[in-house]
Amino acid sequence: MELNSKTNIGGNHICWDLEKGLFEFEEQDAVLFWISTAMKTFLDTIEEISGQEASDLVFETAGFRQGLVVGKFFEQKKNLSTTEIAQSLTNTYASAGWGRFQFHDLNYKTKTLTAHLKDSWEHKINVAQGKKKGTNFLPAHFAGVFTGLLGTNIWYKVLQYQLDDKEYSIIQYFPSSINVSDNIHQLARKKESEQIAQLEALVEEKTKELKDLVKKISSPIIPVLEKIVVVPLIGTYDEERTEELIAKILDKLPSYNANNLILDLTGLDQDINEHTVSTIEKVNSTACLIGIETILVGISPQLSMVISQSNINLTQLNCFQTLQHGIHYALAQRGRRII
Repeated sequence: MELNSKTNIGGNHICWDLEKGLFEFEEQDAVLFWISTAMKTFLDTIEEISGQEASDLVFETAGFRQGLVVGKFFEQKKNLSTTEIAQSLTNTYASAGWGRFQFHDLNYKTKTLTAHLKDSWEHKINVAQGKKKGTNFLPAHFAGVFTGLLGTNIWYKVLQYQLDDKEYSIIQYFPSSINVSDNIHQLARKKESEQIAQLEALVEEKTKELKDLVKKISSPIIPVLEKIVVVPLIGTYDEERTEELIAKILDKLPSYNANNLILDLTGLDQDINEHTVSTIEKVNSTACLIGIETILVGISPQLSMVISQSNINLTQLNCFQTLQHGIHYALAQRGRRII
């Protein structure tokens, strides 16, 4: 072959300039790749890094946008009949080695057509990759071509893939509001939703772990002296924590053979409400049922105000300022004291 060679195949100009290392197709720089090796490796790498779902959208979007470029080129040939346009497209892609494509029922009025794609480079790569379903670079590519050619947004529907042991792939094209930008945003929103769901699941899991930890360390039952146990109330008590505390007292106190239960209220949150007073009353009632006297220590000014204003009567309980005073009182009830 000469250093500079030109030829015309199917009405398309092809030029090689070996001295400059150039290959031109229709007077524009082009490049050649081996399909089932180099191109396959290129696409395999994208799928490996991006994942299948994102890669599918990348190929579809790239195909569509490439097609827009080709569509603008063919838009200049609108003086040709629909048959001539279809034949020109077929020859252009065939001479570039893309495969044998035929376009049927191209209608400028309804802006619809059907394409048959046979032995395309995409199909050959799908076979080399061992795929079970065809990919959509070329279907989307021709959606871009006809979007540019017909002057309206065109989308597609694959009726069959050659990969499904068919003679060729069949794709329908029609006007549609679907576009690649929307698809990109939709995938991004889906990814965000998946990440949010994962974070919510993680938060839920950690919250459960924290709740389980709180259950283990919350309101411990502490035997300080013979027949005297102390239960410190810590934080805020809602219905769930109150029920857990009552269940723990009923389960654990009898094993200590206690006479006195000292409730230390020093660790309660400052945000005290009537439910806190109700919790104290329920603990006292529970202890009474199993023959144990309740003593209150560490009542704050805030709590004393709430108690005095509530409808719950705690005046029958002995109250002391500190835990030490409460322990001394419990011992005195049995005629004993700390020396």
